[in-house]
Amino acid sequence: MGRLGSRSALEETLAIELKHHGVPPFKRQFRFHPTRRWLLDFAWPQYKVAVEVEGGTWIGGRHTRPKGYAADCEKYNEATLQGWSVYRFTRDSVLDGRAVEVIREALVQATDGE
Repeated sequence: MGRLGSRSALEETLAIELKHHGVPPFKRQFRFHPTRRWLLDFAWPQYKVAVEVEGGTWIGGRHTRPKGYAADCEKYNEATLQGWSVYRFTRDSVLDGRAVEVIREALVQATDGE
């Protein structure tokens, strides 16, 4: 699957599925850090819930190469230190619906305190 600007086709698929299943509105390519240029693929800032789509897992994509993997770890750790819950999904979990199920449950848990 190719890239569409800064978004992948897989991210577009997830966005469509989230909207189809009535998941609350989200931000795309959300910059969560005040000084670094890190972006979260999907974010619900009011709940500090983030989703990252890990494309190219089986084809040696950027996320599985040493430099990309290390950069992702740094970004995810910093997001967690800032109080974000970061959920990561592969192509298979986006396509078979597991990602939407987990995201819905994460948002339910995040809003339980409201």
